[in-house]
Amino acid sequence: MNKSDTITSLGTLVRLRSTEVERLQADLARQEATRARYQAAVERLTDLAVGSGPSAQPGAKLSPALAANCGNYKQAVFALADTQRTDLHLIDANMAVSQRNLAQAWTRRELLGKVLAQHEAAFAREQDRAQRKQEDDIATQSWLANQ
Repeated sequence: MNKSDTITSLGTLVRLRSTEVERLQADLARQEATRARYQAAVERLTDLAVGSGPSAQPGAKLSPALAANCGNYKQAVFALADTQRTDLHLIDANMAVSQRNLAQAWTRRELLGKVLAQHEAAFAREQDRAQRKQEDDIATQSWLANQ
């Protein structure tokens, strides 16, 4: 494999790694949006439970049946909020894994980019050296012809 093929292959790998990084960034953004929705739902459910029933209206007198109904409602809403919190913790854990994967993919892409840059610089130096040698050979032939 010659230098040009190596550079082309490395360039392709860098583009593939960049695509992987972009895909992971999009996935992390999607997870962050989901996390924000769950967080907002937990806050709304908590506000809904706290703001209902006799505890929201300290002076209100409720019949025992209505008070029991309000209590059951609050328990159901708090249970739903707890379920949402559990899901939120799972999302947070998944996001931590995704962030680690993104950092690793970014590192791989950067390392390949540096290797590509080194190969390109070496190839450019090699081409420059060959061109200078050719120019020196032409200048030597021209000088010898004038002698």
